[in-house]
Amino acid sequence: MNLALKEAKRAEKHGEVPVGAVLVHKNKLLASACNLTIFRNDPTAHAEILLLRKASTVLKNYRLGDTIMYVTMEPCAMCAGALLWARVKKVVFGCWDEKSGCLGSVLNFSQVRPFNHRLQVLGGIMEEECRQIVQNFFRSKRK
Repeated sequence: MNLALKEAKRAEKHGEVPVGAVLVHKNKLLASACNLTIFRNDPTAHAEILLLRKASTVLKNYRLGDTIMYVTMEPCAMCAGALLWARVKKVVFGCWDEKSGCLGSVLNFSQVRPFNHRLQVLGGIMEEECRQIVQNFFRSKRK
């Protein structure tokens, strides 16, 4: 999660909502990414989506079955859906997103019966550190 937090800080330097993510495959770092929606003028450029794109390129496969994603904030609906399609094995996230989180807060895509893949989910890891970076970012925007 410390590496994901480094990515979140990188996003913040770009003026982006500070979310960072890393993907581990067989206990090795496969890829890392941060939010770049504003920088790229792309509403899909969330850290998780960019990370899945990088990892798929590295592994030359869109299925990422033996991977674990560490992300600083609970994924939204778009990202949770992409994690399912990519067959990511497990998602570990920092802070809960009570407004748009879809791995337990608002919805829980990880356990929807008709979906043919189930994600293992572990939330609240380094929760305070992950929440603080987001809260500080939005406080500075309101000043």
